[in-house]
Amino acid sequence: MIPLPLARIAEMTSGALSGMADPRAVVRGPVVIDSRAVEPGSLFVAIKGARVDGHDFAAQAVRAGAVAVLATRPVEAPAVIVPDAAAALAALAAAQVRMLPNVTVIGVTGSAGKTSTKDLLARLTARVGATIAPKGSFNNELGHPLTVLRADLDTRYMVLELAARNIGHIKELTRIAPPQIGVVLNVGTAHLGVFGGKEAIAKAKGELVEALPRAGVAVLNADDPLVRGMASRTDARVTYYGRGEQAAIRAEGVVVDARGRASFTLCTPSGTAHVALKLYGEHAVENALAAAAAAYELGLPVATIAEELSAATPSSRWRMEVTDRPDGVTVVNDAYNANPDSMKAAFSAFEVLGKGRRRFAVIAALRELGDDGPALNTELGRLAGGAGLAGLIIAGPDAEPVLAGAHEAAQRAAQAGGPPGGPGGPAPGTRIVHVPDAEAAAAELAAWLRPGDAVLIKGPRAMGLERTAELVLGGATQ
Repeated sequence: MIPLPLARIAEMTSGALSGMADPRAVVRGPVVIDSRAVEPGSLFVAIKGARVDGHDFAAQAVRAGAVAVLATRPVEAPAVIVPDAAAALAALAAAQVRMLPNVTVIGVTGSAGKTSTKDLLARLTARVGATIAPKGSFNNELGHPLTVLRADLDTRYMVLELAARNIGHIKELTRIAPPQIGVVLNVGTAHLGVFGGKEAIAKAKGELVEALPRAGVAVLNADDPLVRGMASRTDARVTYYGRGEQAAIRAEGVVVDARGRASFTLCTPSGTAHVALKLYGEHAVENALAAAAAAYELGLPVATIAEELSAATPSSRWRMEVTDRPDGVTVVNDAYNANPDSMKAAFSAFEVLGKGRRRFAVIAALRELGDDGPALNTELGRLAGGAGLAGLIIAGPDAEPVLAGAHEAAQRAAQAGGPPGGPGGPAPGTRIVHVPDAEAAAAELAAWLRPGDAVLIKGPRAMGLERTAELVLGGATQ
């Protein structure tokens, strides 16, 4: 962050100094909400959560080197006292952005693919200037300002991921760091129950393009009608990406190799270049195109864009991580989160990657789907039960619709007189079991797997199925 004295921080956050805080003491960063992340010169923000109250760690944070604590009540440490710590954090971040006149803010949103696209785009912007981007999925009312506050006077690009759990959330995030470029990936079924329908999701995601200035650029997915329709909600210039002819930035000749990695010709108004992705799954093509379109608008040469996209490897954990054990078992850890659309993409990629092998999957019931939850989870079960698996493990609570759909699909495949996965698939009758948690899923898999098998692990974040992958891989943190 830009170094600031406590007196200035108090002014920016409408706070008051407390606990013998020295108004001239300078905070140099980082700004953190976890006392374990404190470094000398930090500002520790005390957030009161459902289970842990940051105020209880104020003294510990200062002993670790924090200059002061941003708090909502007096603590046993130098502090800036504010009415609302999260609001003060946002105000501080917004004030810092106004002190960075040479920075270009790029916002990325969508129902799926935000983190992967953000990672690709940050790699591209780093070719032309110092870049700040979230670590993992820091994309909400806390992670967003914390990311912004990592910037300093040398920063030229902020690539920010914007999430919405309701109408108005993205609008508030854009007020912290007003974007010049807005990238909208897709409107899917994530958090369908929270929003009540895809049209409401589109309304929320479109708040990003509404925040763009007339001189800005909206980068929209031409292949998604709800995203394409957002062009009418902005005065900014619009550029489209996708696979169709109507897209200015598009992929032609997409080919997927035996490991599920796509290659294609990147076509732009000023030329073409070959891209060979190291990322897994054909759905990575859309993420790469979105990043390419934003980079093209920034003036990067097509050859440079293709070079960086081809060199990129997964940089945020638990998203299509593919690991081969010494015995030849391939583990696909896509356990960070899941929704109906991302489940389909994962099974499509897994079908290619595991072709000709015994395949297994560990999944869990999807959440936040509202009244559509039972039907969508039954459909998930049908997808998994008909995917040609040798075995399917469904972990955790509310699994009944998934189990019902899986048994229905597996039975239908068996009655058809052939293996559920077609040629090369397992014998009819995919083994389907239900287990209580991630650890039990790993134990069940251990009894099933043989050298050369492949396993997909994917479920909603709350299930913690990354633990299953960790155990299957021998306990090493991935």
